[in-house]
Amino acid sequence: MSLSSAGSKALDMSSDQLVWMARAGYASRGVVYLIIGFFALLAAIGSGEAQGSKGALEKLMSQPAGAILIVAMIIGLIGYVVWRLIQAIGDADQHGTDAKGLAIRGGLLVSALTYTALAIFAATQLGIVTGSSDSGSGGGGGGFAQTVGGFIGSQWVATGLSIIFVCVGIAHWYKALTGKFKEHFAASEDKMKIITPISTIGLCARGTVFFILAFMLFYRGLTAGEEGGSTPGMKDALKFIQELPMGDILLGAMAVGIGLFALYSFCEAIWRKVDVEEGT
Repeated sequence: MSLSSAGSKALDMSSDQLVWMARAGYASRGVVYLIIGFFALLAAIGSGEAQGSKGALEKLMSQPAGAILIVAMIIGLIGYVVWRLIQAIGDADQHGTDAKGLAIRGGLLVSALTYTALAIFAATQLGIVTGSSDSGSGGGGGGFAQTVGGFIGSQWVATGLSIIFVCVGIAHWYKALTGKFKEHFAASEDKMKIITPISTIGLCARGTVFFILAFMLFYRGLTAGEEGGSTPGMKDALKFIQELPMGDILLGAMAVGIGLFALYSFCEAIWRKVDVEEGT
Protein backbone atom coordinates (compact mmCIF):
# COMPACT_ATOMS: atom_id res chain seq x y z
CA MET A 1 0.00 0.00 0.00
CA SER A 2 1.41 3.38 -0.96
CA LEU A 3 1.73 6.25 1.50
CA SER A 4 -1.02 8.23 -0.24
CA SER A 5 -3.30 5.17 -0.16
CA ALA A 6 -2.77 4.80 3.55
CA GLY A 7 -3.54 8.47 4.02
CA SER A 8 -6.71 8.16 1.97
CA LYS A 9 -7.94 5.17 3.98
CA ALA A 10 -7.13 6.93 7.23
CA LEU A 11 -9.32 9.81 6.12
CA ASP A 12 -11.95 7.33 4.94
CA MET A 13 -12.43 9.20 1.68
CA SER A 14 -13.76 7.78 -1.56
CA SER A 15 -12.28 8.67 -4.93
CA ASP A 16 -15.24 10.93 -5.64
CA GLN A 17 -14.64 12.85 -2.43
CA LEU A 18 -10.95 13.30 -3.26
CA VAL A 19 -11.84 14.56 -6.74
CA TRP A 20 -14.27 17.04 -5.19
CA MET A 21 -11.59 18.22 -2.77
CA ALA A 22 -9.08 18.68 -5.59
CA ARG A 23 -11.52 20.74 -7.64
CA ALA A 24 -12.47 22.81 -4.60
CA GLY A 25 -8.77 23.39 -4.06
CA TYR A 26 -8.21 24.73 -7.56
CA ALA A 27 -11.23 26.99 -7.11
CA SER A 28 -9.85 28.29 -3.80
CA ARG A 29 -6.49 29.03 -5.41
CA GLY A 30 -8.38 30.88 -8.12
CA VAL A 31 -10.20 33.04 -5.56
CA VAL A 32 -6.92 33.96 -3.86
CA TYR A 33 -5.29 35.01 -7.14
CA LEU A 34 -8.40 36.82 -8.31
CA ILE A 35 -8.26 39.00 -5.19
CA ILE A 36 -4.51 39.55 -5.62
CA GLY A 37 -5.04 40.55 -9.25
CA PHE A 38 -7.89 42.89 -8.33
CA PHE A 39 -5.85 44.77 -5.72
CA ALA A 40 -2.84 44.87 -8.02
CA LEU A 41 -5.05 46.57 -10.61
CA LEU A 42 -6.30 49.05 -8.00
CA ALA A 43 -2.69 49.77 -7.04
CA ALA A 44 -1.81 50.32 -10.70
CA ILE A 45 -4.46 53.02 -11.05
CA GLY A 46 -3.62 54.57 -7.69
CA SER A 47 -6.74 53.44 -5.84
CA GLY A 48 -5.31 50.87 -3.49
CA GLU A 49 -2.34 48.80 -2.40
CA ALA A 50 -1.09 45.52 -3.80
CA GLN A 51 -1.67 42.43 -1.64
CA GLY A 52 -0.10 39.01 -1.25
CA SER A 53 -1.97 35.77 -0.65
CA LYS A 54 -2.30 36.40 3.08
CA GLY A 55 -3.47 39.94 2.44
CA ALA A 56 -6.07 38.52 0.04
CA LEU A 57 -7.44 36.30 2.81
CA GLU A 58 -7.55 39.25 5.19
CA LYS A 59 -9.53 41.24 2.63
CA LEU A 60 -11.88 38.29 2.23
CA MET A 61 -12.35 38.10 6.00
CA SER A 62 -13.31 41.80 6.10
CA GLN A 63 -16.25 41.25 3.74
CA PRO A 64 -19.85 40.58 4.85
CA ALA A 65 -20.12 36.92 5.85
CA GLY A 66 -16.32 36.91 5.82
CA ALA A 67 -16.09 34.13 8.39
CA ILE A 68 -18.20 31.85 6.19
CA LEU A 69 -16.06 32.69 3.17
CA ILE A 70 -12.86 31.94 5.09
CA VAL A 71 -14.24 28.60 6.29
CA ALA A 72 -15.00 27.72 2.66
CA MET A 73 -11.48 28.80 1.69
CA ILE A 74 -9.92 26.66 4.44
CA ILE A 75 -11.86 23.62 3.22
CA GLY A 76 -10.78 24.33 -0.35
CA LEU A 77 -7.14 24.86 0.62
CA ILE A 78 -7.11 21.61 2.59
CA GLY A 79 -8.51 19.88 -0.48
CA TYR A 80 -5.76 21.42 -2.60
CA VAL A 81 -3.09 20.25 -0.15
CA VAL A 82 -4.47 16.68 -0.17
CA TRP A 83 -4.46 16.66 -3.98
CA ARG A 84 -0.92 18.07 -4.14
CA LEU A 85 0.23 15.29 -1.78
CA ILE A 86 -1.43 12.68 -3.98
CA GLN A 87 0.30 14.22 -7.01
CA ALA A 88 3.68 14.39 -5.27
CA ILE A 89 3.74 11.10 -3.35
CA GLY A 90 1.41 8.93 -5.40
CA ASP A 91 2.45 10.43 -8.76
CA ALA A 92 -1.15 10.86 -9.91
CA ASP A 93 0.02 12.74 -13.03
CA GLN A 94 2.59 10.03 -13.84
CA HIS A 95 5.67 12.24 -13.89
CA GLY A 96 7.83 9.22 -13.13
CA THR A 97 10.96 8.75 -11.07
CA ASP A 98 13.63 10.16 -13.37
CA ALA A 99 15.39 13.40 -12.45
CA LYS A 100 12.81 15.60 -14.19
CA GLY A 101 9.86 13.72 -12.73
CA LEU A 102 11.24 13.82 -9.20
CA ALA A 103 11.94 17.56 -9.56
CA ILE A 104 8.34 18.19 -10.60
CA ARG A 105 7.01 16.03 -7.78
CA GLY A 106 9.30 17.84 -5.35
CA GLY A 107 7.80 21.13 -6.52
CA LEU A 108 4.31 19.73 -5.93
CA LEU A 109 5.32 18.76 -2.40
CA VAL A 110 6.61 22.28 -1.75
CA SER A 111 3.31 23.60 -3.09
CA ALA A 112 1.48 21.38 -0.59
CA LEU A 113 3.56 22.81 2.25
CA THR A 114 3.01 26.38 1.05
CA TYR A 115 -0.76 26.03 0.88
CA THR A 116 -0.76 24.24 4.24
CA ALA A 117 0.83 27.38 5.68
CA LEU A 118 -1.81 29.51 3.93
CA ALA A 119 -4.63 27.34 5.31
CA ILE A 120 -3.15 27.71 8.80
CA PHE A 121 -2.98 31.47 8.31
CA ALA A 122 -6.64 31.46 7.24
CA ALA A 123 -7.48 29.54 10.41
CA THR A 124 -5.76 32.23 12.49
CA GLN A 125 -8.19 34.75 11.00
CA LEU A 126 -11.02 32.82 12.63
CA GLY A 127 -9.15 32.21 15.87
CA ILE A 128 -9.17 28.46 15.20
CA VAL A 129 -5.43 28.42 15.77
CA THR A 130 -3.23 31.11 17.21
CA GLY A 131 0.03 32.44 15.90
CA SER A 132 1.63 35.51 14.45
CA SER A 133 2.49 35.96 10.81
CA ASP A 134 3.50 38.68 8.44
CA SER A 135 0.47 39.34 6.32
CA GLY A 136 2.31 41.80 4.15
CA SER A 137 4.34 39.52 2.01
CA GLY A 138 2.07 36.63 1.39
CA GLY A 139 5.17 34.61 0.62
CA GLY A 140 4.05 31.48 2.40
CA GLY A 141 7.58 30.51 3.37
CA GLY A 142 9.29 33.42 5.02
CA GLY A 143 9.19 32.00 8.52
CA PHE A 144 10.57 28.66 7.35
CA ALA A 145 13.33 30.34 5.38
CA GLN A 146 14.33 32.54 8.31
CA THR A 147 14.32 29.56 10.70
CA VAL A 148 16.54 27.51 8.41
CA GLY A 149 18.68 30.57 7.81
CA GLY A 150 19.40 30.75 11.51
CA PHE A 151 21.08 27.35 11.32
CA ILE A 152 22.71 27.49 7.87
CA GLY A 153 23.16 31.16 7.14
CA SER A 154 20.64 33.51 5.57
CA GLN A 155 22.81 34.18 2.51
CA TRP A 156 23.01 30.50 1.61
CA VAL A 157 19.29 29.99 2.23
CA ALA A 158 18.40 33.04 0.12
CA THR A 159 20.63 31.82 -2.69
CA GLY A 160 19.14 28.33 -2.53
CA LEU A 161 15.58 29.62 -2.54
CA SER A 162 16.35 31.99 -5.40
CA ILE A 163 17.58 29.04 -7.49
CA ILE A 164 14.41 27.11 -6.64
CA PHE A 165 12.24 30.08 -7.61
CA VAL A 166 14.09 30.47 -10.92
CA CYS A 167 13.40 26.79 -11.63
CA VAL A 168 9.72 27.23 -10.74
CA GLY A 169 9.51 30.28 -12.99
CA ILE A 170 11.12 28.39 -15.88
CA ALA A 171 8.72 25.48 -15.30
CA HIS A 172 5.73 27.83 -15.55
CA TRP A 173 6.98 29.39 -18.79
CA TYR A 174 7.88 25.99 -20.24
CA LYS A 175 4.46 24.61 -19.35
CA ALA A 176 2.81 27.65 -20.94
CA LEU A 177 4.83 27.99 -24.14
CA THR A 178 4.94 24.26 -24.94
CA GLY A 179 1.26 23.77 -24.15
CA LYS A 180 2.06 20.97 -21.68
CA PHE A 181 -0.86 22.11 -19.53
CA LYS A 182 -3.24 20.88 -22.24
CA GLU A 183 -2.38 17.28 -21.36
CA HIS A 184 -4.14 17.68 -18.03
CA PHE A 185 -7.42 19.07 -19.38
CA ALA A 186 -10.47 17.04 -20.35
CA ALA A 187 -12.33 19.73 -22.27
CA SER A 188 -13.74 19.92 -25.78
CA GLU A 189 -11.75 21.48 -28.61
CA ASP A 190 -13.99 24.54 -28.61
CA LYS A 191 -13.46 25.09 -24.89
CA MET A 192 -9.70 24.60 -25.26
CA LYS A 193 -9.62 27.46 -27.78
CA ILE A 194 -10.64 29.71 -24.87
CA ILE A 195 -8.73 27.90 -22.12
CA THR A 196 -5.41 27.90 -24.02
CA PRO A 197 -4.73 31.67 -24.21
CA ILE A 198 -6.00 32.16 -20.66
CA SER A 199 -3.68 29.43 -19.38
CA THR A 200 -0.68 30.55 -21.43
CA ILE A 201 -0.77 34.17 -20.27
CA GLY A 202 -1.71 33.25 -16.70
CA LEU A 203 1.13 30.75 -16.32
CA CYS A 204 3.65 33.18 -17.82
CA ALA A 205 2.50 35.91 -15.42
CA ARG A 206 2.90 33.66 -12.39
CA GLY A 207 6.26 32.45 -13.67
CA THR A 208 7.40 36.07 -13.98
CA VAL A 209 6.48 36.67 -10.33
CA PHE A 210 8.77 33.78 -9.35
CA PHE A 211 11.61 35.29 -11.41
CA ILE A 212 11.18 38.58 -9.56
CA LEU A 213 11.10 36.81 -6.20
CA ALA A 214 14.27 34.93 -7.15
CA PHE A 215 16.04 38.20 -7.95
CA MET A 216 14.86 39.83 -4.72
CA LEU A 217 15.88 36.80 -2.65
CA PHE A 218 19.34 36.69 -4.22
CA TYR A 219 19.86 40.42 -3.71
CA ARG A 220 18.68 40.30 -0.11
CA GLY A 221 20.96 37.32 0.48
CA LEU A 222 23.92 39.42 -0.63
CA THR A 223 22.84 42.28 1.64
CA ALA A 224 21.60 40.10 4.52
CA GLY A 225 23.78 41.92 6.99
CA GLU A 226 22.22 45.24 6.02
CA GLU A 227 18.57 44.29 5.49
CA GLY A 228 18.16 41.28 7.76
CA GLY A 229 17.71 38.83 4.90
CA SER A 230 13.91 38.99 5.10
CA THR A 231 12.07 36.77 2.65
CA PRO A 232 10.00 38.62 0.02
CA GLY A 233 6.58 37.48 -1.11
CA MET A 234 3.94 38.25 -3.71
CA LYS A 235 3.19 41.70 -2.33
CA ASP A 236 6.89 42.62 -2.45
CA ALA A 237 7.15 41.39 -6.05
CA LEU A 238 4.20 43.52 -7.11
CA LYS A 239 5.62 46.58 -5.36
CA PHE A 240 8.94 45.93 -7.11
CA ILE A 241 7.16 46.01 -10.47
CA GLN A 242 5.37 49.24 -9.59
CA GLU A 243 8.68 50.94 -8.71
CA LEU A 244 10.14 50.24 -12.14
CA PRO A 245 10.01 52.83 -14.97
CA MET A 246 6.43 52.87 -16.28
CA GLY A 247 5.70 50.78 -13.21
CA ASP A 248 1.98 51.48 -13.07
CA ILE A 249 1.54 50.23 -16.63
CA LEU A 250 3.65 47.15 -15.91
CA LEU A 251 1.74 46.48 -12.70
CA GLY A 252 -1.56 46.81 -14.56
CA ALA A 253 -0.37 44.27 -17.12
CA MET A 254 0.74 41.93 -14.33
CA ALA A 255 -2.64 42.37 -12.63
CA VAL A 256 -4.33 41.19 -15.82
CA GLY A 257 -1.92 38.24 -16.01
CA ILE A 258 -2.59 37.27 -12.39
CA GLY A 259 -6.31 37.55 -13.05
CA LEU A 260 -5.91 35.19 -16.00
CA PHE A 261 -4.00 32.77 -13.76
CA ALA A 262 -7.03 32.89 -11.47
CA LEU A 263 -9.25 32.01 -14.45
CA TYR A 264 -6.82 29.21 -15.32
CA SER A 265 -7.31 27.87 -11.79
CA PHE A 266 -11.09 28.00 -12.21
CA CYS A 267 -10.75 26.15 -15.51
CA GLU A 268 -8.72 23.49 -13.70
CA ALA A 269 -11.45 23.26 -11.09
CA ILE A 270 -13.92 22.35 -13.82
CA TRP A 271 -12.03 20.53 -16.57
CA ARG A 272 -8.75 19.28 -15.15
CA LYS A 273 -8.13 15.55 -15.17
CA VAL A 274 -8.06 14.50 -11.52
CA ASP A 275 -6.96 10.86 -11.52
CA VAL A 276 -6.84 10.21 -7.80
CA GLU A 277 -6.87 6.46 -8.33
CA GLU A 278 -3.54 6.72 -10.16
CA GLY A 279 -2.02 8.12 -6.99
CA THR A 280 -3.52 5.69 -4.50
